[in-house]
Amino acid sequence: MEEKALQKKKTNKPLVLASVMLAMFMGAVEATIVSTAMPAIVADLGGFTLYSWVFSSYLLMNSVTVLIYGKLSDLFGRKPILFFGIIVFLIGSILCGFANSMKTLIIFRLIQGFGAGAVTPIATTIVGDIYTKEERAKIQGYLSSVWGISAILGPAIGGLLVQYVNWHYVFWINIPLGILSIVGLMLFLHENVEKKQHQIDYLGALLLTISISSLMYVLVEGGHIGWKSPVSIGLLFLFLISLLLFIFQESRAVEPVMPFFIWKERSIFIANVTSLTTGIMLIGLSTFLPTFVQGVMEQTAIVAGFTLTAMSIGWPIASTIAGRMLISVGYRTTSIIGGVALIVGSIAFVTLSADTGPIWAALGSFLVGVGMGLTSTAFIVSIQSTVSWQQRGIATASNMFMRNLGNTIGAALLGGILNAKLQSFLHVSSEHIGRKLTVDSTNLLLKANERNKLPSTVVHILQNGLTVSLHTVYFVVLLFAVISLIMILFIPKKELE
Repeated sequence: MEEKALQKKKTNKPLVLASVMLAMFMGAVEATIVSTAMPAIVADLGGFTLYSWVFSSYLLMNSVTVLIYGKLSDLFGRKPILFFGIIVFLIGSILCGFANSMKTLIIFRLIQGFGAGAVTPIATTIVGDIYTKEERAKIQGYLSSVWGISAILGPAIGGLLVQYVNWHYVFWINIPLGILSIVGLMLFLHENVEKKQHQIDYLGALLLTISISSLMYVLVEGGHIGWKSPVSIGLLFLFLISLLLFIFQESRAVEPVMPFFIWKERSIFIANVTSLTTGIMLIGLSTFLPTFVQGVMEQTAIVAGFTLTAMSIGWPIASTIAGRMLISVGYRTTSIIGGVALIVGSIAFVTLSADTGPIWAALGSFLVGVGMGLTSTAFIVSIQSTVSWQQRGIATASNMFMRNLGNTIGAALLGGILNAKLQSFLHVSSEHIGRKLTVDSTNLLLKANERNKLPSTVVHILQNGLTVSLHTVYFVVLLFAVISLIMILFIPKKELE
């Protein structure tokens, strides 16, 4: 008891929170700022065929390491693991700025992702450590606001740096943020970690890495290399074998990387599975909404960006409100309201047409953001309140991993549905006009000057094809929203003490 009191005296909560938010902002802004700079980077380095791997390599390494870092933070404390993650992330950022080809940039993004896997889950776990259940509910709103702010500032900062300085600085802007975060945590966060000899599950970590890497590679590249190709089949077989060996290893390890008993807790199981389904939804909306607004509604890229920004505004607002709701009405009711918002937002997307306009698209985006804010905050606080300090790191990381996995599955699944539906529509329509149209033909809709050169008949067919295909995608998104709400209804009614 005396040690805990000493820790509370030493730890400066507001300054630790500020340091944690800096670390999270560094990781959050990375996605939006790099997306904005990518056209300039490709123009300079070439290698357009490797475009997607600049993002996929980062996501791959982030997903692979997140569970391992979560477990290590439970064994050795949050500070050393978070410091390691930030330092590796900064080294990767510095190297990315010096990249002279797309291949070297992809390698350096792998290094960045290797560090990023520690940042968000452990920063979130630190908040779970230093704040009480009641305080934690409110503070999660602040953490969620980081993502909203980064979604707005990222494209603006990225655009300014590319236009007036150089794309290299897009990566180097992380350096002062990371250094400030490390200094703040070093000075103001004090942990009392029990000193004992640990038996690190190296074999479990290796098998987990092989399993997730092979699955992620197939999900990201399956559309390019072919789902039935020998490479895809071989990697899926490797995934299954390594997964089975991982499960066997974890059942006999003294200190397993993934303690399966935490999944036996119903509230954690439901939160993680629902995070998978909402992760699929999220990537489907954020990836394809700009295409609809620009290609079908014939709006500018700025307007398309605004419709997505509405989601980033709804999320932190709902997270802040969720902090109060968790205390007054509980996890289950807060999550149910969030699940309903996800369904209503998805219905708005299903009803999108050229005539509904970008305001309707922004409204649907905002409602989905509200649903994500309410559910994600309730899930994290619920998970962190269910387990002890020794399991909090891996429990938090498992939830973030499931959302990452949902994003990757969603990108592959919904992208495949869009391409298949569009290809089928255009194949039939091409026969009527005597001109061959392919999926790539829709690129012409995204540039006003190219679109204006096309015959009105072709524009009409392409826009109809895109509308029909995206409606199919949004029906699938709506299905996952319904599944999410059904899962939420199984959350235990009894509140956790």
